[in-house]
Amino acid sequence: MALITLSSPHAHGRNNTGRIMLTVALATLPGLIALTWFFGYGTLINVILASITAIATEALILRIRKYPLAFILKDNTALVTGVLLGLALPPFAPWWITVIAVSFSIVFAKQLYGGIGNNPFNPAMVGYALVLISFPVQMTTHWALSYQMSGQELASFSDTLQIIFAGHTELADAYTGATPLDQYKHLITKETSDELLKLDTFSGWLNGGWEWVNLAFLAGGLFLIWKRIITWHIPVSMLLGLCVCSLFLGWDEDLYTPMSLHLLSGATMLGAFFIATDPVSAATTLRGKLIYGAGIGILLYIIRTWGAYPDAIAFAVLLMNFAAPLIDAYTQPRTYGHSKARRGLTSKSDNKD
Repeated sequence: MALITLSSPHAHGRNNTGRIMLTVALATLPGLIALTWFFGYGTLINVILASITAIATEALILRIRKYPLAFILKDNTALVTGVLLGLALPPFAPWWITVIAVSFSIVFAKQLYGGIGNNPFNPAMVGYALVLISFPVQMTTHWALSYQMSGQELASFSDTLQIIFAGHTELADAYTGATPLDQYKHLITKETSDELLKLDTFSGWLNGGWEWVNLAFLAGGLFLIWKRIITWHIPVSMLLGLCVCSLFLGWDEDLYTPMSLHLLSGATMLGAFFIATDPVSAATTLRGKLIYGAGIGILLYIIRTWGAYPDAIAFAVLLMNFAAPLIDAYTQPRTYGHSKARRGLTSKSDNKD
């Protein structure tokens, strides 16, 4: 007699890695548009160059490893790494800085560990940290000024190309300057906050365009939460950690950078929603995400306030990448069939019931 076999219905979602990563890249568009509008074409050129370099480098390594190119490249993870690095690097950084940062991210921070899903550290931040430490002059003196901050028109597209690809540093001097975070940190030791806020650097609503850039990345991040690409835990806990430190340790604006400047300057929102939430190198449990994000926020404040770097997203994220496996090990939820959650590092014999 023939037996009738039935299988359960299986629902297949339309999302896959390639679609998710492409959504992340598209969610950065509001921030990219704001950066281009307020600071010129440098960031746009960087994003294009970084994306091409990332895809080409990944293709080269995959060819060497004899992996199928089309199958792996369509996951768009290399594209996202390039986009994030292009957004994070100074707008007038020399082209070779971008190429070095992106190539190192793909080769040493991603493919060396086995490719997608195996990297313990955020690839984009590894590349950024490398060039920041190796080329501090190029990474700290090539930040574009907005038209509110400089009082003059932005660099034209042709001038921007000459600065980035031809190395016309004398041309760049007219369009570059210190970022609000950097300037406030160093000048507050000599002047009061009221005197500083009268400077052109802080003209506009808050700080000459950076506030709109961060609000644009905030909008993109909220879109990712709405699409359920990321959860709220890491961004919210990171921003809360930064705010709590600012309120309790830096309440005096005549001594420390105010909370508003921490939140709406530099790469705060880009870091909170697009960098810290990397699904591979971040914590994965719900409580772990809250601890992980808060740790980034606290480290961000500490390094910005007492460290040598005005913006510290890369170092804060990488330091918490070290801690992510341990955080996950001690924040595991209770699984079905067990009376309590398993916590800590256990051996195979400990897992036997």
